[in-house]
Amino acid sequence: LESAQEQKLEYLCRKLDLHSGDRLLDLGCGWGGLICFAAKTYGVRAHGITLSQAQAEYAQARIEREGLADRVSVEVKDYRELDESSAYDKIVSVGMVEHVGITMLAEYFERAHRLLTPGGRFLNHGISSGFNAVRLNGASFSDEYIFPDSEILPLSTTIHAAETRGFEVRDVESLREHYMLTLRHWLHRLEAAHTEAVRLTDESTYRIWRLNHAGAAAGFASGRNSIFQTLLVKPANGRSTMPLTRERWYR
Repeated sequence: LESAQEQKLEYLCRKLDLHSGDRLLDLGCGWGGLICFAAKTYGVRAHGITLSQAQAEYAQARIEREGLADRVSVEVKDYRELDESSAYDKIVSVGMVEHVGITMLAEYFERAHRLLTPGGRFLNHGISSGFNAVRLNGASFSDEYIFPDSEILPLSTTIHAAETRGFEVRDVESLREHYMLTLRHWLHRLEAAHTEAVRLTDESTYRIWRLNHAGAAAGFASGRNSIFQTLLVKPANGRSTMPLTRERWYR
């Protein structure tokens, strides 16, 4: 898992075509892993936002520990409150779009579009539901106990919202099987650490997360859910800045 995580960060950076001096914005930066990796590996100036005070404090400590304070910053802020006079060359969002919701999806892409410089790229990474997936009446187990504020949408809905706000879709990649394997690893690690998990929380919490990982893995295995990386570009008079092949991503 550690190797896979680092490869994932590298893959995101390659798709964004990061270069030294680029200004990178991470919408929903979590614990700061991507912004620190991008700054160290590609020399970008990175800014991350999160709604979690705990995440921001952890990320800030990590930034200082790794000597990146001159290039990396993080703050607790809603993406709708970002200063639009600030311009970014690249924007990335990993695991946040699931929490935007269909009613705010157009504004989400509109804000990202306005924050990007002409020719800039936006890599949107998130879980989607199958278009014909069965819709439940009422909250699911995950809605009730894991992600009560999430709304998993079909990929077509997300792409439509991006295109109507001016983005050009340049690449769409499903990583469904990868996430299935990741969830199975998480499940096996949790089961192996049963005693420690219960000591830190309780048996009920342990069982909730064990069931979530198992159920989610089954959902991705069956195709009920998927996870996509969608690479969007803000065209500059028709110029996309995209290479003619994907060769650099897979070297």
